[in-house]
Amino acid sequence: MHPHAALIERFYSSFAKRDWAGMAACYHPDVHFSDEAFDLHGADAGMMWRMLLTNGKDLTLEYSGIEADDRTGRAHWDARYTFSATGRKVLNRIDASFEFRDGLIVRHVDRFDFWTWSRQALGTPGLLLGWSGFLKAKVRAKAAAGLAAFKQKVSA
Repeated sequence: MHPHAALIERFYSSFAKRDWAGMAACYHPDVHFSDEAFDLHGADAGMMWRMLLTNGKDLTLEYSGIEADDRTGRAHWDARYTFSATGRKVLNRIDASFEFRDGLIVRHVDRFDFWTWSRQALGTPGLLLGWSGFLKAKVRAKAAAGLAAFKQKVSA
C-alpha cells in the first residue's frame, strides 16, 4: 500500500473511531479543506471534525475505494447521522480527493450532491430550494457560525 493510501486509511479509521485528534494529525499545518458547507484552512479543518464528532452523537461512516500516489489520492465514504438542526436522518454519500505535502494531507475536498443532502437534512425547504445558491450560502453561513461558536466554547 502506498504511504499516502495508508495515511487516508488512518484518517478514516480515526474517523470511524470518533478520534478527531487522530484525524487532525493526518493534516498538514497548511491544510485546505472544502465541501458544500465549509471552506477551511489550517487548524480550523481539524476543529471542524472535532465539532462534528462531538455534536454528532449517532454519526457512523463506511469508507472504501482508497487510492493514492505520490501527489494525489481519493476515497469514497458514506455518513449516516441525525442532522441536529432538524432531527432528520441523513445518508450522505461523499467522494473525497486529497493532495499531499511532507507526507500529510494538504488539500482535502469532499464532494456530495447538495440537493440530495438538503432534501434529507432540511425536508421541504431542501426539496424546494436545495438546487439554489441561496440555500447553499445560507447553509455555509450557518456552518461557519456553528464552528466559530464551537471554537469559542472549547477555548473557554
